Amino acid sequence: MSKGKIGLVSLTALVLSSMIGSGIFSLPQNMAESAGAEALLWGWAITGVGITFLGLSFFFLSRLKPQLEGSIYTYAREGFGDFIGALSAWGYWICTSIGSVSYLVVAFAGLGMFIDSENFTLFGDGTSFASILCASIIVWLIHILIAKGIKEAAYVNLIATIVKVLPLILFIACAIWAFSPQQFMHDFSGEKLNLPLLEQIKSTMLITLWVFVGVEGASVLSAHAQNKRDVGIATLLGILITLILYVAITALSLGVLPRETIALMPNPSMAGLMAHMVGTSGQILITFCLIVSVLASYMSWTMFSTEIMFQASKTKVFPQLLSKENENKTPISSLWFTNIVIQIILLVVFFTGKGYSVLIQLSTAMILVPYFLVGGYLIKIAFKEQTAWYIKLTGIMATLYGIWLVYAAGLNYLLLSVILYLPGMVLFFYQRKHSKGYLHLSRVEKWLTLGLSLLFFAALYLLFQS
Repeated sequence: MSKGKIGLVSLTALVLSSMIGSGIFSLPQNMAESAGAEALLWGWAITGVGITFLGLSFFFLSRLKPQLEGSIYTYAREGFGDFIGALSAWGYWICTSIGSVSYLVVAFAGLGMFIDSENFTLFGDGTSFASILCASIIVWLIHILIAKGIKEAAYVNLIATIVKVLPLILFIACAIWAFSPQQFMHDFSGEKLNLPLLEQIKSTMLITLWVFVGVEGASVLSAHAQNKRDVGIATLLGILITLILYVAITALSLGVLPRETIALMPNPSMAGLMAHMVGTSGQILITFCLIVSVLASYMSWTMFSTEIMFQASKTKVFPQLLSKENENKTPISSLWFTNIVIQIILLVVFFTGKGYSVLIQLSTAMILVPYFLVGGYLIKIAFKEQTAWYIKLTGIMATLYGIWLVYAAGLNYLLLSVILYLPGMVLFFYQRKHSKGYLHLSRVEKWLTLGLSLLFFAALYLLFQS
């Protein structure tokens, strides 16, 4: 994607930037709304173990198959064929595209906290006309930056990552100072939610997964790494740093204010907590950090979206038009395609008024299949090449985590994701027919097509029934 190559520090910053986006600033409220302290700790424990095994899967695959570029798409294609690879690429691309829009929405919602008043609303919840207009301007400014080369964009991202992580450390320090063990133990089991512990834990799963989406960032851009061995290291470093920040922020918050109070806070709830601890200046700092954070994450995710479609088009799974590069070796056609779709989603958000929470739930549902396939591919490679036992265990655990996520997501979001997968299937069929002159499907591909088609109509039925 660029003539320049990315080093370990910049790769790690890309992983951090893609994971630490808008979600972390709303985590206290999101978690408090659905779970007590006990369920919260269990949720992070399950997610921490699962996401570590997923990260280790990327690590081991980067060692076992260093020649494969594009990771989350390429692993699915190499392991399970073109059709599954195409669905994985499409699901990931949709996830990052919708997720990118959610970043822009929450950035302008944050600005609205300072500019809007009871008598004047400019940005509102991030879906107003002014918000969508300003977000659109940012889309095309970042389009220009990425078009100049991925290495240059990565340097900008590195600076932004440093700017946004330092205030998070400050928040943790303030929360430690204000922490009350008695407050933390208040309604520890979440009895006031009237939900069993397992249901509380399940309700945290899409939230905790969402804030870790981006763990694959270094692997997606592996083609541009100075050293391919840095890819796995950057992934694990990013997971470790991010997990510490997430657990500290959510757990310490419950020792500052009651869970019920945090659950009713407007997002970004970290700003409200900071205002409680240090005053208005703290709220301003966190909101500024939020805006820098989401814009940096938006840039990272745009790069990931562009790279995935580029890799899929290079292997003739999607139309080869998307593999065209400019003089800076940026896949310009894929970049244009991605940003045009993001612009369309912004317009849909404006006309429907759908905000941040709906966008992240849709985005997270789309990533479940690609993540599941990474673990599945590692199992296949590990047993085929008779690797060490711990590599086989990593693949098994990552796959089990993927199955747990599908269960925790619930039927509604899974069926909705099927609707969004269908255009990717149609695009694959178009490319297959265009490249071969006829549409030839294997027996497995025919069965998958039939199954997805039936699920598609079931999803439409449920959608119109609700």
